[in-house]
Order: sequence, then structure tokens, then C-alpha cells
Amino acid sequence: MILEIRHYTLKPGQRDAFIAFFESKNRAALREAGMLVFGPLRDLEDPDKVHWMRAFDSLEDRERLKDAFYSGTVWSEEIEPTAMAMIARYEADLVETTKGFENFDGKKTL
Repeated sequence: MILEIRHYTLKPGQRDAFIAFFESKNRAALREAGMLVFGPLRDLEDPDKVHWMRAFDSLEDRERLKDAFYSGTVWSEEIEPTAMAMIARYEADLVETTKGFENFDGKKTL
């Protein structure tokens, strides 16, 4: 399984608004596009940071789902204008689970 761990530094004072938007709109849109999404998560050390993760079966699956989502109107018209206006900087770590890793449903991956 491929995990993308995303770290967002938000513009000062935007964290609560970003989390509210993510929970009400963005997470559902990503899930409807076929992505497993976990979060958002509040950073305990920086009041302007949030983290979230998404999971994919493979790198190919990740590219296919991301390409479809980011080329669509849900992203360009409903998500991007609001979300990106609150984000100052973002980073993503791309990782692969190891043998014996347990999925969030308790099943082990190969």
C-alpha cells in the first residue's frame, strides 16, 4: 500500500476554517474520487499546521486517481479556490508500507 502523508502550513489563523472546509467538502470529494483519506490532523506544536493522509493500492493507482481528480471540475471549481487560498506551503511524503503493516481496517497487507 502507498501512503501519501501531507503536511500543510496554513496562513496565520486559518487552521479552523481549513479543517471545517476539509471535513465538510474536501474529504468527501477525495473519497468519492476513490481515495482512502484520513484526517485532517491538528499539529500539536504549530497552530498553523495540519496533516492528513491518503492511501492507494499502488503507485499506478495513485497517479490514475490523482490525475482524474485534479483534472476535474470538483477540484477546479469547488475545492481549489477555497483550500489553496488558506495554504501558505505544503509538503508530501510518499511512503510504502512494509510486510505485516496493518491497514486501518485491521487487515495485513502483503
